[in-house]
Amino acid sequence: MTIEISAATEVAGAEEILTADALAFVEQLHRRFDPRRRELLAGRAARRERVAGGERLDFLPETLEVREGEWQVPPPPPALLDRRVEITGPASPAKMAINALNSGARVWLADLEDASSPTWGNVVGSILNLREAARGTLAFTSPEGRGYALRDDLRRPTVVTRPRGWHLPERHVLVDGARGSGSLVDFGLHVFHTAAQLIENGDGPYYYLPKLESHLEARLWNDVFEFAEQALGIPRGSIRATVLIETVPAAFEMDEILFELREHASGLNAGRWDYLFSMIKVFRDAGPEFIVPDRASVSMTAPFMRAYTELLVKTCHRRGAVAMGGMAAFVPNRADPDATAAAFEKVRADKTREAADGFDGSWVAHPDLVPLCREVFDEVLGDRPNQIDRQRPEVEVAPAQLLDVASAGGEVTQAGLRTNLSVAVAYTAVWLSGNGAVALHNLMEDAATAEISRSQVWQHLRHRVVLADTGRTMTPELVRAVLAEEVEALRADVAPERFASYYEPAATLVAELCLSGDYVDFLTLPAYELLG
Repeated sequence: MTIEISAATEVAGAEEILTADALAFVEQLHRRFDPRRRELLAGRAARRERVAGGERLDFLPETLEVREGEWQVPPPPPALLDRRVEITGPASPAKMAINALNSGARVWLADLEDASSPTWGNVVGSILNLREAARGTLAFTSPEGRGYALRDDLRRPTVVTRPRGWHLPERHVLVDGARGSGSLVDFGLHVFHTAAQLIENGDGPYYYLPKLESHLEARLWNDVFEFAEQALGIPRGSIRATVLIETVPAAFEMDEILFELREHASGLNAGRWDYLFSMIKVFRDAGPEFIVPDRASVSMTAPFMRAYTELLVKTCHRRGAVAMGGMAAFVPNRADPDATAAAFEKVRADKTREAADGFDGSWVAHPDLVPLCREVFDEVLGDRPNQIDRQRPEVEVAPAQLLDVASAGGEVTQAGLRTNLSVAVAYTAVWLSGNGAVALHNLMEDAATAEISRSQVWQHLRHRVVLADTGRTMTPELVRAVLAEEVEALRADVAPERFASYYEPAATLVAELCLSGDYVDFLTLPAYELLG
């Protein structure tokens, strides 16, 4: 066997997860599918270069028959029929996993991607926790002696696991001396250790697929699923996937993505924060019409965001798939009643809009928001498990509507610059410390929102945007000055040793990403090299 684990130190539970059979299965996945993964990543870069050269995104002429054809994906399995409220969060540490499973949500998105920092301990710990969750034995005792266990007096959520995106490596798993794919490591270990138990439970190995940019990338996942089902001896079609439409290229290929996944498709999700990040990334060389204003000012009611979400609902329901809404980033603060009331009001408005538009369910990031989201969707759904039967024939979306960023309105301000730099540094520091999601200023921040923050600074700087609130032009000198002020403000709230270990390298990295002449596609790629 030429797969090896390069972790410098052992992590808890590794001997249970990194068994010879499990690693042999992961190695098979890499040998069969990693070359094509690398080709598809090169294809992403090639298309980006064509866009930089003036090519406009459009619906693909070569897949017209797929878009116009009459076909549907299989009906959702019973465990995924009613998804009116989903809670998102990392699968490690165990305490957070247990809280999600005890939340009362219909589905738990067990996140190994944007809400997880991929330390080796978190990677192994997530698989271990998900295995124990499938067995119903997940438990945890804190250092203070407080015990956490799964409740028996409520329905536990169906678990839908989100592996890392195709672009992310796993440096602790080497195949022929080369780094493994984070996607294949996460999926391979998870499906190997949980599939049989989940099927016995009446569920199944269900996944959220992140960051796809084309139907060809969905085809690769479908081939991975078919191979895994055959290799592990589980029924064909027992693996089901919901795809996050969180990149602009994927918004032009929704039909094709569902078609490629065939019997493995369950639905699509409107990954709103990464979608804005993708808009900046794809059109970073384009003119001022693609400048995204302060992220706080871009709501889901902006015409270009409405076009994207309404097309998603129409596409899903026409194909018999569920349409899942996105996450409202607002989170309650139990120590601040006014902030909590404001958060509840904003989340209610967001979920009410989604339910009225035809979405079958939506995401929340905090257990306190589960009842609110459920209440909103209960009002629309009643006793129905979803509203897949609600077609949207009146929706017609042209390519120009999907790309009409200028329709968002809004301004670029120095206050927004401050927020972007503060969030980018604070989140990256927390990520480097091993946590993938953190509440900052009553908003749940994860890798997606950090990506928007640093990308906006890069874009506004490249276009020398004039800031509406100060009249100043964005320059490297201004960014450095504001960054220094925000870093000092963060220093006042952080222990000196923690600041030196995480915040200083985070600030250096954010400065490099924002001020570089070359745009770096993902913050998490250079940050991964700094991760302990």
